[in-house]
Amino acid sequence: MEHSARLNKTVLERYMELLPEGMVQAMYVWIDGTGEGMRCKTKTLDFIPKSVKEIPVWNYDGSSTYQAEGSNSDMYLVPVAMFNDPFRRGDNKLVLCDVYKYDNRPAETNHRKSCNEVMERARVDEPWFGIEQEYTLLSQDGHPFGWPKMGFPGPQGPYYCGVGANKVYGRDVVEAHYRACLYAGVKIAGTNAEVMPAQWEFQVGPCLGISMGDHLWMARFLLQRVAEDFGVTVTFDPKPMEGDWNGAGAHTNYSTKPMREDGGIKHIKDAIVKLSKKHVEHIRLYDPKDGGDNARRLTGKHETSSIHDFSSGVANRGASIRIPRQVGEDGKGYMEDRRPSSNCDPYRVTEAIVRTTVLDDWSDFQ
Repeated sequence: MEHSARLNKTVLERYMELLPEGMVQAMYVWIDGTGEGMRCKTKTLDFIPKSVKEIPVWNYDGSSTYQAEGSNSDMYLVPVAMFNDPFRRGDNKLVLCDVYKYDNRPAETNHRKSCNEVMERARVDEPWFGIEQEYTLLSQDGHPFGWPKMGFPGPQGPYYCGVGANKVYGRDVVEAHYRACLYAGVKIAGTNAEVMPAQWEFQVGPCLGISMGDHLWMARFLLQRVAEDFGVTVTFDPKPMEGDWNGAGAHTNYSTKPMREDGGIKHIKDAIVKLSKKHVEHIRLYDPKDGGDNARRLTGKHETSSIHDFSSGVANRGASIRIPRQVGEDGKGYMEDRRPSSNCDPYRVTEAIVRTTVLDDWSDFQ
Protein backbone atom coordinates (compact mmCIF):
# COMPACT_ATOMS: atom_id res chain seq x y z
CA MET A 1 0.00 0.00 0.00
CA GLU A 2 1.35 3.43 -0.97
CA HIS A 3 1.63 5.97 1.81
CA SER A 4 0.16 9.40 1.09
CA ALA A 5 3.57 10.90 1.81
CA ARG A 6 4.77 9.41 -1.48
CA LEU A 7 2.48 11.61 -3.55
CA ASN A 8 4.42 14.03 -5.72
CA LYS A 9 4.11 17.38 -3.95
CA THR A 10 5.54 19.26 -6.94
CA VAL A 11 2.46 18.31 -8.95
CA LEU A 12 0.23 19.76 -6.22
CA GLU A 13 2.14 23.05 -6.31
CA ARG A 14 0.99 23.71 -9.90
CA TYR A 15 -2.58 23.81 -8.67
CA MET A 16 -1.89 25.66 -5.45
CA GLU A 17 -0.52 28.53 -7.52
CA LEU A 18 -4.04 29.10 -8.86
CA LEU A 19 -5.59 31.99 -6.92
CA PRO A 20 -9.31 32.44 -7.73
CA GLU A 21 -10.25 36.12 -7.46
CA GLY A 22 -12.74 37.08 -4.77
CA MET A 23 -13.09 33.53 -3.46
CA VAL A 24 -11.82 32.27 -0.12
CA GLN A 25 -11.36 28.73 1.19
CA ALA A 26 -12.20 28.67 4.90
CA MET A 27 -11.07 25.50 6.66
CA TYR A 28 -13.23 24.90 9.73
CA VAL A 29 -11.31 23.16 12.55
CA TRP A 30 -12.83 21.57 15.65
CA ILE A 31 -12.23 19.13 18.51
CA ASP A 32 -13.89 15.73 18.09
CA GLY A 33 -15.60 13.50 20.64
CA THR A 34 -12.35 12.06 21.98
CA GLY A 35 -11.39 15.43 23.42
CA GLU A 36 -7.98 14.99 21.80
CA GLY A 37 -8.47 14.52 18.07
CA MET A 38 -9.11 17.35 15.64
CA ARG A 39 -11.21 17.40 12.49
CA CYS A 40 -11.48 19.84 9.60
CA LYS A 41 -13.42 20.56 6.44
CA THR A 42 -13.50 23.44 3.98
CA LYS A 43 -16.17 25.89 2.87
CA THR A 44 -15.99 28.33 -0.03
CA LEU A 45 -16.76 31.95 0.82
CA ASP A 46 -17.48 34.56 -1.85
CA PHE A 47 -15.99 37.33 0.30
CA ILE A 48 -12.83 37.96 2.30
CA PRO A 49 -13.71 37.85 6.00
CA LYS A 50 -12.33 40.71 8.07
CA SER A 51 -13.53 39.21 11.34
CA VAL A 52 -14.42 35.74 12.58
CA LYS A 53 -17.93 37.08 13.24
CA GLU A 54 -18.48 37.30 9.48
CA ILE A 55 -17.91 33.57 8.94
CA PRO A 56 -21.15 31.58 8.85
CA VAL A 57 -22.16 28.81 11.21
CA TRP A 58 -21.84 25.41 9.52
CA ASN A 59 -22.67 21.79 10.36
CA TYR A 60 -21.27 18.27 10.08
CA ASP A 61 -22.04 14.62 10.80
CA GLY A 62 -21.38 14.06 14.50
CA SER A 63 -21.99 10.32 14.20
CA SER A 64 -18.63 10.07 12.41
CA THR A 65 -16.72 12.02 15.08
CA TYR A 66 -17.90 10.19 18.24
CA GLN A 67 -20.32 13.02 19.05
CA ALA A 68 -23.80 11.91 17.98
CA GLU A 69 -25.98 9.01 16.88
CA GLY A 70 -26.81 8.49 13.24
CA SER A 71 -30.52 9.10 13.83
CA ASN A 72 -29.81 12.66 15.01
CA SER A 73 -26.32 13.41 13.83
CA ASP A 74 -26.15 17.10 12.90
CA MET A 75 -23.67 19.13 14.94
CA TYR A 76 -23.07 22.85 14.53
CA LEU A 77 -19.76 24.63 14.03
CA VAL A 78 -19.69 28.13 15.51
CA PRO A 79 -16.57 30.08 14.45
CA VAL A 80 -14.66 31.56 17.40
CA ALA A 81 -11.15 32.37 16.12
CA MET A 82 -9.66 33.02 12.68
CA PHE A 83 -6.10 32.48 11.46
CA ASN A 84 -4.25 32.85 8.16
CA ASP A 85 -3.93 29.59 6.23
CA PRO A 86 -0.22 28.77 5.68
CA PHE A 87 -1.02 25.88 3.34
CA ARG A 88 -3.35 27.60 0.86
CA ARG A 89 -2.04 31.11 1.62
CA GLY A 90 -3.52 34.19 -0.02
CA ASP A 91 -6.76 35.29 1.61
CA ASN A 92 -7.65 31.77 2.74
CA LYS A 93 -8.39 31.17 6.41
CA LEU A 94 -8.29 28.58 9.18
CA VAL A 95 -11.34 28.88 11.42
CA LEU A 96 -11.37 27.40 14.93
CA CYS A 97 -14.89 26.46 15.96
CA ASP A 98 -16.99 25.66 19.01
CA VAL A 99 -19.24 22.62 18.62
CA TYR A 100 -22.93 22.70 19.61
CA LYS A 101 -25.68 20.09 19.56
CA TYR A 102 -29.04 20.40 17.81
CA ASP A 103 -30.60 21.85 20.99
CA ASN A 104 -27.94 24.57 21.31
CA ARG A 105 -26.15 22.84 24.17
CA PRO A 106 -22.35 22.64 23.89
CA ALA A 107 -20.95 19.25 22.90
CA GLU A 108 -19.40 17.22 25.73
CA THR A 109 -15.90 18.09 24.52
CA ASN A 110 -16.69 21.78 24.00
CA HIS A 111 -14.99 23.17 27.10
CA ARG A 112 -14.32 26.55 25.53
CA LYS A 113 -17.72 27.97 26.42
CA SER A 114 -17.29 27.41 30.16
CA CYS A 115 -13.67 28.56 30.04
CA ASN A 116 -14.60 31.78 28.27
CA GLU A 117 -17.24 32.58 30.88
CA VAL A 118 -14.68 32.13 33.66
CA MET A 119 -12.08 34.29 31.87
CA GLU A 120 -14.66 37.06 31.49
CA ARG A 121 -15.35 36.95 35.23
CA ALA A 122 -11.61 37.21 35.93
CA ARG A 123 -10.94 39.90 33.33
CA VAL A 124 -9.82 42.54 35.85
CA ASP A 125 -6.99 40.24 37.03
CA GLU A 126 -5.65 39.83 33.46
CA PRO A 127 -4.68 36.14 33.63
CA TRP A 128 -1.74 35.42 31.32
CA PHE A 129 -0.75 31.93 30.23
CA GLY A 130 2.08 30.29 28.35
CA ILE A 131 2.02 26.56 27.65
CA GLU A 132 5.04 24.37 26.84
CA GLN A 133 3.61 21.71 24.53
CA GLU A 134 5.66 18.51 24.38
CA TYR A 135 5.01 15.86 21.72
CA THR A 136 6.65 12.89 20.04
CA LEU A 137 7.16 12.22 16.33
CA LEU A 138 6.37 8.70 15.11
CA SER A 139 6.94 6.84 11.89
CA GLN A 140 3.73 5.66 10.24
CA ASP A 141 4.23 2.25 11.85
CA GLY A 142 3.87 3.88 15.30
CA HIS A 143 7.57 3.56 16.19
CA PRO A 144 9.36 6.73 17.44
CA PHE A 145 10.75 8.55 14.43
CA GLY A 146 14.47 7.92 13.88
CA TRP A 147 14.72 5.14 16.48
CA PRO A 148 16.30 1.86 15.36
CA LYS A 149 13.61 -0.64 14.35
CA MET A 150 15.24 -3.30 16.48
CA GLY A 151 16.37 -2.03 19.88
CA PHE A 152 16.67 1.45 21.32
CA PRO A 153 18.78 4.57 20.96
CA GLY A 154 21.38 5.39 23.59
CA PRO A 155 20.26 6.52 27.06
CA GLN A 156 18.87 10.00 27.61
CA GLY A 157 21.41 12.75 28.10
CA PRO A 158 22.64 14.08 24.73
CA TYR A 159 19.24 14.76 23.14
CA TYR A 160 17.79 17.75 25.02
CA CYS A 161 18.39 20.87 22.87
CA GLY A 162 20.78 18.67 20.90
CA VAL A 163 22.23 19.10 17.44
CA GLY A 164 23.44 16.49 14.98
CA ALA A 165 21.88 13.63 13.05
CA ASN A 166 22.70 11.18 15.86
CA LYS A 167 20.94 13.32 18.48
CA VAL A 168 17.83 14.87 16.92
CA TYR A 169 15.22 13.33 14.65
CA GLY A 170 12.64 15.23 12.60
CA ARG A 171 13.90 18.81 12.80
CA ASP A 172 12.40 19.59 9.36
CA VAL A 173 8.91 19.03 10.79
CA VAL A 174 9.69 21.34 13.70
CA GLU A 175 11.03 24.14 11.51
CA ALA A 176 8.12 23.91 9.07
CA HIS A 177 5.63 23.97 11.96
CA TYR A 178 7.31 27.03 13.47
CA ARG A 179 6.99 28.99 10.24
CA ALA A 180 3.41 27.81 9.69
CA CYS A 181 2.46 29.09 13.16
CA LEU A 182 4.11 32.45 12.56
CA TYR A 183 2.34 32.82 9.22
CA ALA A 184 -1.01 31.80 10.72
CA GLY A 185 -0.73 34.33 13.53
CA VAL A 186 -0.39 31.75 16.30
CA LYS A 187 1.56 33.15 19.26
CA ILE A 188 4.36 30.59 19.12
CA ALA A 189 7.22 31.65 21.39
CA GLY A 190 9.89 29.05 20.63
CA THR A 191 10.87 25.41 20.16
CA ASN A 192 13.47 22.93 21.39
CA ALA A 193 14.38 19.27 21.20
CA GLU A 194 13.33 17.42 24.36
CA VAL A 195 14.99 14.86 26.65
CA MET A 196 13.72 11.74 24.84
CA PRO A 197 14.92 11.39 21.23
CA ALA A 198 12.15 12.17 18.68
CA GLN A 199 10.41 14.22 21.38
CA TRP A 200 10.07 17.97 20.85
CA GLU A 201 8.49 20.99 22.47
CA PHE A 202 7.00 24.24 21.27
CA GLN A 203 5.84 27.07 23.47
CA VAL A 204 2.75 29.23 22.93
CA GLY A 205 2.17 32.50 24.73
CA PRO A 206 1.93 34.77 26.52
CA CYS A 207 -1.81 34.70 25.86
CA LEU A 208 -4.55 36.51 27.74
CA GLY A 209 -7.45 34.43 29.03
CA ILE A 210 -9.38 32.40 26.45
CA SER A 211 -6.83 33.04 23.70
CA MET A 212 -4.47 30.54 25.34
CA GLY A 213 -6.70 27.61 24.46
CA ASP A 214 -7.46 29.02 21.01
CA HIS A 215 -3.84 29.42 20.04
CA LEU A 216 -2.66 26.11 21.49
CA TRP A 217 -5.38 24.09 19.76
CA MET A 218 -4.60 25.77 16.44
CA ALA A 219 -0.88 25.15 16.96
CA ARG A 220 -1.65 21.47 17.52
CA PHE A 221 -3.72 21.36 14.35
CA LEU A 222 -0.92 22.99 12.36
CA LEU A 223 1.58 20.47 13.73
CA GLN A 224 -0.56 17.53 12.68
CA ARG A 225 -1.12 19.06 9.26
CA VAL A 226 2.59 19.80 8.70
CA ALA A 227 3.58 16.30 9.82
CA GLU A 228 1.06 14.91 7.32
CA ASP A 229 3.06 16.52 4.51
CA PHE A 230 6.24 14.86 5.75
CA GLY A 231 4.63 11.44 6.10
CA VAL A 232 5.19 11.23 9.85
CA THR A 233 2.66 11.27 12.68
CA VAL A 234 2.44 13.14 15.97
CA THR A 235 1.43 11.75 19.33
CA PHE A 236 0.55 13.81 22.39
CA ASP A 237 0.53 10.69 24.56
CA PRO A 238 2.02 11.68 27.94
CA LYS A 239 4.06 8.47 28.20
CA PRO A 240 4.65 7.19 24.66
CA MET A 241 7.51 4.88 25.67
CA GLU A 242 7.52 2.86 28.87
CA GLY A 243 10.74 2.47 30.81
CA ASP A 244 13.55 4.92 31.49
CA TRP A 245 12.27 7.57 29.10
CA ASN A 246 10.80 10.98 29.85
CA GLY A 247 7.08 11.49 29.40
CA ALA A 248 5.45 14.47 27.74
CA GLY A 249 3.66 17.32 29.47
CA ALA A 250 2.05 20.68 28.81
CA HIS A 251 3.69 22.77 31.52
CA THR A 252 1.47 25.79 32.09
CA ASN A 253 3.03 29.11 33.04
CA TYR A 254 0.59 31.46 34.73
CA SER A 255 0.40 34.93 36.21
CA THR A 256 -2.13 37.59 37.09
CA LYS A 257 -1.63 41.34 37.10
CA PRO A 258 -0.99 41.41 40.90
CA MET A 259 1.65 38.64 40.50
CA ARG A 260 3.49 40.64 37.85
CA GLU A 261 3.67 43.83 39.93
CA ASP A 262 6.19 44.64 42.68
CA GLY A 263 5.65 42.37 45.65
CA GLY A 264 3.84 39.89 43.43
CA ILE A 265 5.61 36.90 45.01
CA LYS A 266 3.08 37.12 47.87
CA HIS A 267 0.22 36.65 45.41
CA ILE A 268 2.09 33.75 43.78
CA LYS A 269 2.53 32.02 47.13
CA ASP A 270 -1.11 32.63 48.05
CA ALA A 271 -2.17 31.05 44.76
CA ILE A 272 0.03 28.02 45.42
CA VAL A 273 -1.66 27.49 48.78
CA LYS A 274 -5.05 27.57 47.04
CA LEU A 275 -3.84 25.11 44.39
CA SER A 276 -2.58 22.74 47.08
CA LYS A 277 -6.13 22.43 48.44
CA LYS A 278 -7.56 21.53 45.01
CA HIS A 279 -4.88 19.08 43.88
CA VAL A 280 -7.27 16.16 43.29
CA GLU A 281 -9.70 18.29 41.30
CA HIS A 282 -6.92 19.64 39.09
CA ILE A 283 -5.42 16.23 38.43
CA ARG A 284 -8.84 15.02 37.27
CA LEU A 285 -9.00 17.85 34.72
CA TYR A 286 -5.40 17.80 33.54
CA ASP A 287 -5.80 14.95 31.06
CA PRO A 288 -8.78 13.62 29.06
CA LYS A 289 -8.99 10.42 31.11
CA ASP A 290 -9.60 12.03 34.50
CA GLY A 291 -6.00 11.53 35.59
CA GLY A 292 -5.56 8.10 34.01
CA ASP A 293 -3.04 9.27 31.42
CA ASN A 294 -1.11 11.36 33.93
CA ALA A 295 -0.85 8.36 36.24
CA ARG A 296 1.56 6.86 33.73
CA ARG A 297 3.61 10.07 33.63
CA LEU A 298 3.53 11.68 37.10
CA THR A 299 5.59 9.07 38.92
CA GLY A 300 8.01 11.31 40.78
CA LYS A 301 10.73 10.35 38.27
CA HIS A 302 11.87 11.86 34.97
CA GLU A 303 11.39 15.48 36.10
CA THR A 304 7.86 14.97 37.42
CA SER A 305 6.11 15.13 40.77
CA SER A 306 4.03 12.28 42.15
CA ILE A 307 0.41 12.35 41.02
CA HIS A 308 -0.60 11.59 44.62
CA ASP A 309 1.15 14.52 46.29
CA PHE A 310 1.21 18.29 45.89
CA SER A 311 4.54 20.08 46.12
CA SER A 312 6.12 23.38 45.18
CA GLY A 313 9.58 24.90 45.13
CA VAL A 314 11.93 27.40 43.54
CA ALA A 315 13.64 26.01 40.40
CA ASN A 316 12.40 22.51 41.29
CA ARG A 317 11.40 20.54 38.19
CA GLY A 318 10.28 17.65 40.37
CA ALA A 319 7.56 19.74 42.01
CA SER A 320 3.90 20.18 41.11
CA ILE A 321 4.39 23.95 40.96
CA ARG A 322 7.75 25.49 40.11
CA ILE A 323 8.66 29.08 40.89
CA PRO A 324 11.41 30.09 38.44
CA ARG A 325 14.59 31.17 40.20
CA GLN A 326 14.51 34.60 38.57
CA VAL A 327 10.98 35.11 39.90
CA GLY A 328 12.19 34.30 43.40
CA GLU A 329 14.98 36.84 43.04
CA ASP A 330 12.77 39.55 41.50
CA GLY A 331 9.96 39.01 43.96
CA LYS A 332 7.37 39.02 41.16
CA GLY A 333 6.49 37.26 37.92
CA TYR A 334 4.82 33.92 37.29
CA MET A 335 4.65 30.29 38.32
CA GLU A 336 4.69 27.03 36.38
CA ASP A 337 2.14 24.25 36.88
CA ARG A 338 4.00 21.14 35.73
CA ARG A 339 1.09 18.71 36.19
CA PRO A 340 -0.94 19.04 32.95
CA SER A 341 -0.36 16.19 30.50
CA SER A 342 0.69 16.72 26.90
CA ASN A 343 -2.80 15.71 25.72
CA CYS A 344 -4.67 18.00 28.12
CA ASP A 345 -7.41 20.35 27.00
CA PRO A 346 -5.95 23.84 27.59
CA TYR A 347 -9.44 25.24 28.10
CA ARG A 348 -9.95 22.88 31.06
CA VAL A 349 -6.50 23.59 32.49
CA THR A 350 -6.68 27.36 32.32
CA GLU A 351 -10.26 27.44 33.59
CA ALA A 352 -9.35 25.29 36.61
CA ILE A 353 -6.36 27.49 37.48
CA VAL A 354 -8.39 30.70 37.34
CA ARG A 355 -11.32 29.20 39.27
CA THR A 356 -8.96 28.16 42.06
CA THR A 357 -6.58 31.12 42.27
CA VAL A 358 -8.78 34.09 41.31
CA LEU A 359 -12.47 33.27 41.68
CA ASP A 360 -12.33 30.77 44.57
CA ASP A 361 -15.43 29.28 42.99
CA TRP A 362 -16.14 25.77 41.72
CA SER A 363 -19.86 25.88 42.48
CA ASP A 364 -21.05 25.97 38.88
CA PHE A 365 -18.33 23.77 37.40
CA GLN A 366 -19.62 21.28 34.84
